Amino acid sequence: MPLYAYEAVTGDDSPGEQFEIFQKMSDPPLTVHPETGQPIRRVFTAPAVGGKWSDSAMAKSVADDKKLDRLGFTKYVKSGDGTYEKRAGKGPDVISRDAALGPGDL
Repeated sequence: MPLYAYEAVTGDDSPGEQFEIFQKMSDPPLTVHPETGQPIRRVFTAPAVGGKWSDSAMAKSVADDKKLDRLGFTKYVKSGDGTYEKRAGKGPDVISRDAALGPGDL
């Protein structure tokens, strides 16, 4: 069952007390606080998504340069102001902001 966030409705439209409650997806949104009877509204929040695609798992997967190269990705790492060095994949060994400028661009 999903966890829904609600907040109390105040007269001046400022944020009220917030709380969370488990409900079925098929249940209609609550309109009054289950304990106090005060008017409430559902608050939209970011979903909590877990699993193998967490931030730490993603960091580990892009840290392996050999794996990225094998899968056909190119990885560049910033090495200075406007300069990037290739760590994996095909392409130029260095990308520089200055090299991308044409005649008269300065």
